[in-house]
Amino acid sequence: MKEILELLEKDARLTAEQIATMTGVPASEVKKAITKAERDRTILKYKTVINWEKFGQEQVWALIEVRVQPQRDVGFDAIAERIYRFPEARSVYLVSGAYDLAVLVTARTMQEIASFVAQKLAPLESVLGTVTHFLLKRYKEDGEILDGEEKARRLPLTL
Repeated sequence: MKEILELLEKDARLTAEQIATMTGVPASEVKKAITKAERDRTILKYKTVINWEKFGQEQVWALIEVRVQPQRDVGFDAIAERIYRFPEARSVYLVSGAYDLAVLVTARTMQEIASFVAQKLAPLESVLGTVTHFLLKRYKEDGEILDGEEKARRLPLTL
């Protein structure tokens, strides 16, 4: 099962038949494993990583540090859920260090991100403070190099 998941994580377009060939597991078993993983939410989503700048559509990305007051009996979970429900929030992580949550946000403009922080995030009752870092350039995302060509990972075969 782990090998099947690793292959799908690298390329979600692989068919059960292709995975069967690569792993030696019968295609019917691969299909069952994938269906089970989708049902129990081991597989959450099939995703395409797009370099929107190449398409001509710029996006502004920001990493927002959020200090929060944990709530009795639920800790950080309740405030994290309120934050991850906002459509602007691409990812939300509980982190160690000087702040509690790291929130990755995207929008069309810096002003939209500023408005999100000022009007939606900062006013939340448990939020004690925020620091916004605008991402100036993305080099790699989800294991994919965004700018330039991917270099071959194998050494060429010589005879």
